Amino acid sequence: MSKYVDISSTIFFFFLFIYSVFSQLPSKQIATMTNLYEMLQNNSGNSSFRWSNAKKDSNPCSWVGVSCSSSNSSVTELSLPLFSICSEILPVICQIDSLESLDISNNHLSSIPDVFISSCGGISGLKLLNISRNELGGSLPTFNGFQKLEVLDLSRNSLMGNINLQFDGLDSLKSLNLSYNIFTGPLPTNLGKNNLLQELQLSTNGFQGEIPVGLVKYGNLSLIDLSHNELSGSIPERFGELSKLQILVLSANNLRGELPKLLVNIQTLFHFAANQNNFVGNIPSGITTYLRNLDLSFNRLSGTIPQDLLSPPNLQSVDLSSNLLEGPIPTEISLSLFRLGLGGNLLNGTVSFRSYGSLTKLTYLELEDNSLTGEIPPELGLCRSLALLNLAQNGLTGVLPVQLGNLANLQVLYLQKNKLVGVIPHQFTQLQSLQRMNFSSNSIGGSIPASISKLQNLTNLDLRHNNLSGPIPISIRTLNLLFELQLGNNQLSGDVPAMPSSLQIALNLSNNLFGGPIPVSLSGLIALEVLDLSNNKFSGVIPNFLTEMAGLTQLVLSNNQLSGDIPKFKQYVTVVTDGNKGLNKATHVSTATAGSKHSKGLSIGMVIAVAFVSGFILSFMIVKIIPSLNYSWDRTKFEWIINDGIHKPSFHFSKAMKEVHRQANILLKSEFYTYYQASMPWGMNYCIKKLYWTSKTLSLVSPEKFSQEVKLLNQFSKSNIMIPVAYALTVKGALLIYECPQHGTLFDLLHGSDENVLTWEIRYNIAVSVSKGLAHLHGFYDSTSAPVVLLCLSTRSIFMRSLSEPLIGDVELTKVIDPSKSLGTLSVVAGAVGYVPPEYAYTMRVTKSGNIFSFGTILLELLTGKQAVNEGIELVKWVKDKVEHDQLEEILDPRVRSTSVENHQQMWSMFKISMLCVSISPRERPDAEELQTMLLDVVPQFSS
Repeated sequence: MSKYVDISSTIFFFFLFIYSVFSQLPSKQIATMTNLYEMLQNNSGNSSFRWSNAKKDSNPCSWVGVSCSSSNSSVTELSLPLFSICSEILPVICQIDSLESLDISNNHLSSIPDVFISSCGGISGLKLLNISRNELGGSLPTFNGFQKLEVLDLSRNSLMGNINLQFDGLDSLKSLNLSYNIFTGPLPTNLGKNNLLQELQLSTNGFQGEIPVGLVKYGNLSLIDLSHNELSGSIPERFGELSKLQILVLSANNLRGELPKLLVNIQTLFHFAANQNNFVGNIPSGITTYLRNLDLSFNRLSGTIPQDLLSPPNLQSVDLSSNLLEGPIPTEISLSLFRLGLGGNLLNGTVSFRSYGSLTKLTYLELEDNSLTGEIPPELGLCRSLALLNLAQNGLTGVLPVQLGNLANLQVLYLQKNKLVGVIPHQFTQLQSLQRMNFSSNSIGGSIPASISKLQNLTNLDLRHNNLSGPIPISIRTLNLLFELQLGNNQLSGDVPAMPSSLQIALNLSNNLFGGPIPVSLSGLIALEVLDLSNNKFSGVIPNFLTEMAGLTQLVLSNNQLSGDIPKFKQYVTVVTDGNKGLNKATHVSTATAGSKHSKGLSIGMVIAVAFVSGFILSFMIVKIIPSLNYSWDRTKFEWIINDGIHKPSFHFSKAMKEVHRQANILLKSEFYTYYQASMPWGMNYCIKKLYWTSKTLSLVSPEKFSQEVKLLNQFSKSNIMIPVAYALTVKGALLIYECPQHGTLFDLLHGSDENVLTWEIRYNIAVSVSKGLAHLHGFYDSTSAPVVLLCLSTRSIFMRSLSEPLIGDVELTKVIDPSKSLGTLSVVAGAVGYVPPEYAYTMRVTKSGNIFSFGTILLELLTGKQAVNEGIELVKWVKDKVEHDQLEEILDPRVRSTSVENHQQMWSMFKISMLCVSISPRERPDAEELQTMLLDVVPQFSS
């Protein structure tokens, strides 16, 4: 038996050897792959690590991104994204005549050379070609050859011009993606000789004119995406002939007319989006018979909602918000529905659904801003999956149903501006997941339940304009995630208790019955931006501690019984004190301009402190940590991140350690970190951030992991990112050392003075530079294989090294918090007021698209010269209102737009980009890379 086994083994290995010999790549392909490897090594810089293990005599079939035939006899697929491929390498790739799939997306290709078309076009078996996310510009080449090409992806480039017959020779084309380019003119209809097209994606371009009926000849079409163009006219009736159509997206165009009834007959259609157009008329009955997703929001549809619209069993999502729909809400609801958006219409009647208990998947219910009446159905408490319930701005009456306290997954509860009465049920304090609660502008009485302290995830609480009485519960101080508390216009009285130190956006106690001295406990609200104590009975002097609240930008003390002198506040703080007869007239301040010029004596350190306080939500700082200022920092664990010969001789470690032990040097102190200013004997100033590892809720990375991650920041040293120059570690925490920017923040430069107005050229270059930094962050994948997503992006978190060099700050905070353990479970989202995208109210997670929304707000600040929030109105809302009322000329900053016609036109070009960034839907916002491309095209000569 043993001999038999030995012989069998020998035969097996012999045939294995023979197989390996005769299954190697042809020498020509090995030579081509070797040549390609060498070119990438010489050209791709850091990207060459992807083939770093490749050797000339190794088998290319084992290289990353290379696939071969089953016998390893030919290379069939090349997938080379992020290889920094340039146009010169393309002809070499085309020498591999066995290719079936070529993916060269996410590179730096600026053009498609003619030799690529002629050589790769002759590859008989090439079926897939992906050149998306590059830097292609100019007009589209004509694709001659490519007889077997089925999939062509040229999306997310900067291709422009009209499309005529460039694809007419592609006999086998089934999928074409030209989204996110700059194409203009009419939609193309010559897309392959044999009419085999199945997927057509042309979104986010400048296509004009009507949707051509000629598209109907492609009877196999299953996907059509024409969104975000300038299309006009109506939807062709003949689209009903596309019997295989599954997805039709027409969002954000200028389409008008009525919705064609023939769409009802397409049994395969499961996703139809035509939001943000000008459609009128009634919604056709039966349109959702086969649909799973329907979005007709932001049109001018009228009439009643068809009774059968919400009932089909497969229906999952319906958004009809912001139309002119009237009448009652249908009572029959699909048991598969997870989102129903009917807000911003003229609907009336009651909220009444059948089978509430069976709506187990309903997660988002948005019925705000209608004319609904009656009581809130207690049966809504049976919809246990609800995460968002928005019934605001209706005519609802009755009491708050105690059954809503059963909604364990509820995160957002909006009931403001109704006619609700009664008291706040103590059952509501069982909503452990609740983050935002707004009952303002009702007639709710009684007291605030002491058990409100159970709502440990609460971030925003608004109970303004009610009939609440009694004291504020002492337990409110334990709401460690709360950053906005609105209690104005009630009948509250008693002592003002200690408030959560996390408060940042506002504390509003106005129009109540509070009296006595302004409580010293308010001094702990170091991050608070707005404090309103007006129209109460506060007496005594205005305490000096109010002048030391670093985050304060607005203080309202009017109509109290205050006396004495008014302390001197920082010039950027708006202080309102009228209506206090006892105040010294000589020091009386009625109003101060929030954007007034800072005094020359204001230290850069204090500017940095204010910027960081306002720019970073302290809701991440949720655990009370007792920082020890006396433990020693290990000199041996001090490392330079940037060793450029400038900071090393200037920074004195021992001197810095003494500085961070002195209370007088504290610029900003929180439960999570402390900022110190350290001046070196040689004149250099540094800002030192001290971080603490200890946390019961936040999942912080280990010191060793943090050391590895923070060193990666050096890769952003030339990418408009503010990075530490050095750091030090102990078992308890870390020190991060920064060079103090000499020009403060973008907020200071933009809003700090009416005398020194930033020119359009400076504003434009700031926008481009910040977009580049954001593109680097979003396109960078670190050791966690996750892009760097900012917790907060605002004009206060952008620091100005010079007028031409903005730096995005607080990047390292994403390194402090372990994304896999924290960002996925944290119930609070970072962001400064005015910059937070609307979807954060639902998801409570920071995202790349959320960063884009914040950047869009910054663009609007640059264009309008206004702050992100003015007189309580967010800039994004103000701008959209101006657009809606055709008051466009009131939007742009008149100090800049009038300098030249060219500047005016360029500002409008950037305005269109900003409006894309602040789109309501995250999916409709550009990503950072295409955003940068669009901005560079506004004024190409500035960026060259």
